[in-house]
Amino acid sequence: MARGDQIYVMRPLGNMQGVYEHHGIDYGDGSVIHYRKPEQEPAIISHTSMASFSQGHRIYIKRYQTSFIADDVIRRAESRLGEQQYDLLTNNCEHFATWCKTGQQDSAQLRQFGLGFAGFSPKESHQLVEEATVSTPEQAIPLVQRALNNVAIARAPLQARYDRAIADMQTWHRVAQLALRQGKETVARAALERKVASKKQLPDLQAQLRTLDDLQRDLQKKLQQVQTRSL
Repeated sequence: MARGDQIYVMRPLGNMQGVYEHHGIDYGDGSVIHYRKPEQEPAIISHTSMASFSQGHRIYIKRYQTSFIADDVIRRAESRLGEQQYDLLTNNCEHFATWCKTGQQDSAQLRQFGLGFAGFSPKESHQLVEEATVSTPEQAIPLVQRALNNVAIARAPLQARYDRAIADMQTWHRVAQLALRQGKETVARAALERKVASKKQLPDLQAQLRTLDDLQRDLQKKLQQVQTRSL
């Protein structure tokens, strides 16, 4: 990797691993400029550490036959620091990074793979992106509604895993307490280990649920926009 490279990592969505690409611009000193989503705050273009960007995932380079020189890429990225205009379909992290690198406001993964949910074919995904933004409201509305339905489908098993982890944590806690009262230290220790294992699942599950909730809000916003156009 080098200064000015467009880089990305594969991040999970719901209970599906490596579903979508998170893009940014390599600053060349171990840091990255990218769209970051702070908890309980709007997404913002930020200058962060490489570790914050990658979150432990492998980093890839997005390569182009023709692109700006590194200094120009960095200047373009820096010019948008602090921006809070994230839009899943028109201004996501890949749109930003591609614009910095090539001047084109483009998201290849939206065009090719859509939103990444089961039930979306590439053809449907392309229709969603294109028609929801430039076609008639009558055509766009059902596409966005279908996307919202797929978000709900993807969210259901993830919520079930989260609820199960909570229940398991509480169950193993009770088992450990009972074992201690009965003087069964080995059983209590094993139960506490199971409790900790369940507890460790929660932060990742919560983060993935927030990702889906953010996606749902973006789509609802897009639906409101196309419905307004239909008035």
